[in-house]
Amino acid sequence: MLRTIGKRLKADIEGWDRAKALPLNEAVEKVKSFKKTKFDQSIELCIHLGIDVKQADQNIRGSIALPHGIGKSKRVVAFCREDVAPKAKEAGAVEAGGEELVKKVEEGWMDFDVAVASPDMMRVVSRLGKTLGPKGLMPSPKNGTVAPDVPTTVKEYAAGKVDFRNDTGGNVHAVIGKQSFDAQKLLENAQAFLTHIEKLKPASTKGVYVKKISMSGTMTPGVLVAL
Repeated sequence: MLRTIGKRLKADIEGWDRAKALPLNEAVEKVKSFKKTKFDQSIELCIHLGIDVKQADQNIRGSIALPHGIGKSKRVVAFCREDVAPKAKEAGAVEAGGEELVKKVEEGWMDFDVAVASPDMMRVVSRLGKTLGPKGLMPSPKNGTVAPDVPTTVKEYAAGKVDFRNDTGGNVHAVIGKQSFDAQKLLENAQAFLTHIEKLKPASTKGVYVKKISMSGTMTPGVLVAL
């Protein structure tokens, strides 16, 4: 069954060689040139990596605070000592505290997008494993949500700090901003993310590490980026 190409997509791909990879700055300009929608589209990078996902030491996971944010704020809660809680709230946490906050979540309160914690609080927070784990909200040192400087961590995530991990196909996806961003800001965010991924190259990886890169908006075609 043939899929009908919508007017927007048809206009975006007309007269354009989609198989041609563009330099990063030109790819940014291309994505920004696509027809605007009623909402401000998120711009995403997809990086196909030459990793063996069956090998635990080759899986890529982490987080990064991009230079210009991603244009979206997140609701953050902070599990921390009571003396740190006021500073966490000043940094943007919707709730902060220790035992009382844990109990509140145990009772069903889940009005947040990210949970961060100080290392000394993980003994208490571990009680929430069955509640937060399945939702991907359990604080973890691997993605940067367990850190000694709770206020700074809260500030970064409230501003839209990006979490990422490879999928089963070895692809890493990450939002790097909005279509309304200045081209230079999108470029700098993209460069920062790509540099970060390069630094995470596993020592056991063989052959080409970064195999393919594409950039796209929520409702745009993908643009190949030259390696």
